[in-house]
Amino acid sequence: MSAPVRIVFLGGLGEIGRNCFCLEVSGRLVVVDCGLMFPEADMPGVDLVLPDFTFLREHADQVDGIVVTHGHEDHVGGLAYLLRDVSAPIYGSPLSLGLARNRIEEAGLLGRTKLVPVADGETRRIGPIDCEFIPVAHSVPQAFAVAYSTPAGTILHTGDFKLDLTPVDGRRTDLARLGELGRAGVRVLLSDSTNAERPGFTESESTIGVAMRALFREHTDRRFIIASFASHLHRVEQLAREAIAAGRRVAFLGRSMTQNVTLGREMGLLDLPVDRIIDAEDVSRYAPGEVCLICTGSQGEPMSALALMASHEHKLFKVSSDDIVVLSAHAIPGNEPSVHRVIDGLHRAGALVLHDDTSHVHVSGHASREELKFVLGIVEPEWFIPVHGEYRHLVHHAGLAEEMGVAAEHILICEDGDAVTLDRSGLEVERRAVPAGYQYVDGIVGDIGHGVLRDRRSLAEEGFVVVIITVDGTTGELVTEPEIVTRGWVYEAEAEELLEEAKAAVRAAVTPPDEDGTVDFEGLRRSARRALGRLINERTRRRPAVIPVVMEV
Repeated sequence: MSAPVRIVFLGGLGEIGRNCFCLEVSGRLVVVDCGLMFPEADMPGVDLVLPDFTFLREHADQVDGIVVTHGHEDHVGGLAYLLRDVSAPIYGSPLSLGLARNRIEEAGLLGRTKLVPVADGETRRIGPIDCEFIPVAHSVPQAFAVAYSTPAGTILHTGDFKLDLTPVDGRRTDLARLGELGRAGVRVLLSDSTNAERPGFTESESTIGVAMRALFREHTDRRFIIASFASHLHRVEQLAREAIAAGRRVAFLGRSMTQNVTLGREMGLLDLPVDRIIDAEDVSRYAPGEVCLICTGSQGEPMSALALMASHEHKLFKVSSDDIVVLSAHAIPGNEPSVHRVIDGLHRAGALVLHDDTSHVHVSGHASREELKFVLGIVEPEWFIPVHGEYRHLVHHAGLAEEMGVAAEHILICEDGDAVTLDRSGLEVERRAVPAGYQYVDGIVGDIGHGVLRDRRSLAEEGFVVVIITVDGTTGELVTEPEIVTRGWVYEAEAEELLEEAKAAVRAAVTPPDEDGTVDFEGLRRSARRALGRLINERTRRRPAVIPVVMEV
């Protein structure tokens, strides 16, 4: 009897980001992707959000390899953190590995892995699983779908993809191979759900070059500042080529942008004339109509080049009415407020701002409904599990699968922490099988949890009050008046009467020492907190954090 296969989902189901799952066969594991997610508005102070690595940490000696489908941060951004707990080789395209390498090297963890490049159509044996890397078109070059040949049959994971018939590099999604796999029999299809709500087909990436050509032709006397994802080398190539064709010189700005452009040129993915590329420091030597600046900051990141320009804090560039700023990217869910702030700042500086809501300056890298249906039609999976998307995306994708003839009882909507077991008889799901909560990065990994975030939200909403009591260590009597310091509750200069009332409440609550003369300092703290909290609630109907401090003299 063949061994069953277990698919354990650790992230990316019900959210955009944190994409991570693993395949388990006979006690051996292959991890697929390890991404991060940007913090949401209710996560104050958090830098990044990772998958929960508890399951992988507990089975670290069973991991035979890590497969990365492409180089976006929501698929590879967590690798440097995972490698602290798991030492294993990483398989992916040369560009995907190159983009991941920077973070891993910065973390000093290259010694805990081996980067194994794979080519289009290549099959690698990783532990007990044969992994076939199938080319797909996406917004970052060299993306893969992966077919996993297991004892229980073929599991096909599309990765992030779209059916671009005119890609910038000519590398199309290999529909012929997907069809061959479908005819041979695909037990389970895991497919990208990001655009499952969007009707029709996603436009080709090459349409951006056409649109930018028209903009450069229309605004010949103004400087262009274009923000894009640094990993979207096809987008960067088109922007630069059209600028150069319009007679402009091009400068790249932002650490990740310059790093990735250098990487792309070294790999032969970016072919730009050297004599038309200038340093950012030299842009001021040219008239506005002679230059184009390509930079980071399309997501409104606080310290990015574009955000600093919008807040008039960039050391090299001041935005003015001479500028046209193009945001050639779509805001990731949760980043909209930051992006809107940057757009407002640019408008205040007098610039003309173009983004995907106003101009054709961005296309998605993900398949829309008709493309998703096409893949479902040629693969004809026995079982279907939508992945990569918020819950509504998964639901809509499940509906498409049913439209395309997949039996309703063979469609599973899973969430992070679920595990499914596939054997020759069928597929079973175990809900909440493994820990899969958010792991927060705030400077370092794992130093904060839900309790800390709850406290931060409370402090942000209600403020805090510190009451300082100084008592005689021998008698337990107050030596001075209680002192009250507050932030975020009331403004001290305007609430003297209320603060005096609060001091009186604390003073009345301080109890004398026990009969044996010992001073109960913990009792003093409890009494002060209780009395002050009661008065605050009665007078203001608010609940700031009350922090009593008892000092002995």
